[in-house]
Amino acid sequence: QVQLVESGGGLVQPGGSLRLSCAASGSIGSILAMAWYRQAPGKQRELVATISQSGFTNYEYSAKGRFTISRDNAKNTVYLQMSSLKPEDTAVYYCNAEIRHEFGSSFRNYWGQGTQVTVSS
Repeated sequence: QVQLVESGGGLVQPGGSLRLSCAASGSIGSILAMAWYRQAPGKQRELVATISQSGFTNYEYSAKGRFTISRDNAKNTVYLQMSSLKPEDTAVYYCNAEIRHEFGSSFRNYWGQGTQVTVSS
């Protein structure tokens, strides 16, 4: 069984910072791309940032210059460092990863359970 577990969400004031973590566990063979998505109340889930297995990154426009995605392949973990947070960043943040099971031959898409980020004074 493979699962993704996020942590690090919480309440922060505008202009503040938070670091999200997402650890993949279970019988993992290999992980390709990892990503962070978010979903604000009443809105569709949207992509925030992605990182390839080799470390190539890509960001949604509003995240550029404020958020940094990184990963530790030895720990099967992806991070999202968020700074200069704004109220409009308030959302549930979800981790996503393409993972091949240790005894599998194909990759599957996995989601974490989500972590709430609230930016408010």
